[in-house]
Amino acid sequence: MTEVETSNAAGNNAGAAGAADQLLGAEVYVPRFKKHYLDVVRPDISKKFGYKNILQAPRIEKIVLNIGVGEAALDSKKIQEAVNDLTIIAGQKAVITRAKKAIATFKIREGMPLGTKVTLRRDRMYEFLDRLITTALPRARDFRGVSSKSFDGHGNYAMGLKEHIIFVEIDYDKTETIWGMDIVIQTTAKTDEEAQALLEGFRMPFTN
Repeated sequence: MTEVETSNAAGNNAGAAGAADQLLGAEVYVPRFKKHYLDVVRPDISKKFGYKNILQAPRIEKIVLNIGVGEAALDSKKIQEAVNDLTIIAGQKAVITRAKKAIATFKIREGMPLGTKVTLRRDRMYEFLDRLITTALPRARDFRGVSSKSFDGHGNYAMGLKEHIIFVEIDYDKTETIWGMDIVIQTTAKTDEEAQALLEGFRMPFTN
């Protein structure tokens, strides 16, 4: 190997080592609500319910967002508008939901678009929950809290919003249609009491 080649090889090795050191020293991003769950919510719930192992504490598995388009189902422009708005809110691409079978009474054909939905997991799930509780819900008109009676008996919680424009990501002046929105929070809790304690740990504003 020549002197130049030796010098280049040494430089490459040093660069690789430096990159590795930089990577190891870099801070790993952790959503605020995820950190809050690990540091505060999980220990508190474990103490409250007397779990022998902290890993028994319930956690949020996923959050499903859904917008139904109603009479706008036959307007492809409206469908795409709903998809775009939900994508902006979720920070993840939303998909069109379609009828699995025909229902003549409601003039629904098989494969007909009914709305749009997105399923959030892991970091995006925590980021959405943070925005929902800290910024979106307080912006709702005449907001007095969310119902504590909307659990399904299996530790999951469902709520509905009348206006999707409460999310700051949506530009009201550029919005042609105001959509209603359903939110389902699925947890690993075995009881509604545990699930409510979990969400209260994130300061979900339940009403009595």
